[in-house]
Amino acid sequence: MAKTIVITGATSGFGKAIAERFAKEGYTVCITGRREERLQALKEELEKTYGVKVVTLKFDVRNREQVTAAVASLKEQVNHIDILVNNAGLASGLGTIDEGNIDDWELMIDTNVKGLLYMTRQIAPIMREQTNGHIINIGSTAGKSVYKNGNVYCATKFAVDALTQATRIDMLPYGIKVTAINPGMAETEFSLVRFKGDEERAANMYKGVRPLQAEDIADIAWYCATLPPHVCINDLTVTCLTQVNSVYHIKEAERIVKQ
Repeated sequence: MAKTIVITGATSGFGKAIAERFAKEGYTVCITGRREERLQALKEELEKTYGVKVVTLKFDVRNREQVTAAVASLKEQVNHIDILVNNAGLASGLGTIDEGNIDDWELMIDTNVKGLLYMTRQIAPIMREQTNGHIINIGSTAGKSVYKNGNVYCATKFAVDALTQATRIDMLPYGIKVTAINPGMAETEFSLVRFKGDEERAANMYKGVRPLQAEDIADIAWYCATLPPHVCINDLTVTCLTQVNSVYHIKEAERIVKQ
């Protein structure tokens, strides 16, 4: 029987790459997101390429009723959930705390924190009943160190870090693994969303840097998910070679390379 993975925010970036990686390995893949056309396109691609079962669920993780209904429908389509990847998340805007856009704040809090909570609250009892499973939360280096004008986004990712630790404690008696993967600079739609479609500004974020790719995080998720049953990676932070954390990085041209 094929194992099942549920991935939020699967229509782009890390979520899409993780879906592709696990489909390649024969998993039944449940992809969720708000964009129906992207969900259907990815479903067709994965089914055609890998011959696996793909379930699509269109909903917004910020909406508690939609999350509850979506998971209820999922339980009718699969009989076991092995992995939940809480990937849906975003940054919106950059600003100081005294001039920040409150609508941006609420969008980030509702997506990055409450969305993760809503999904975990629905899936964790299923795993508890199974007495096995794996919850993988996609955090950020921004949840480890705060950077200028990143106040609320960083706060949401610090919350993801804390919630991952708490979930690990709560799920400990049931044999459920809980892992945080905290990427640094990565070339996805992240900056394009943060800067509200400003492609030039988004591209400048990675100028002179070789950032992580979505496939790098997918490979790491696969590694974490396929370790022996007695091994659990609780927390993993990953950056590109020229980045240390959310504050310090250099350009590729600044590297000292021995000739």
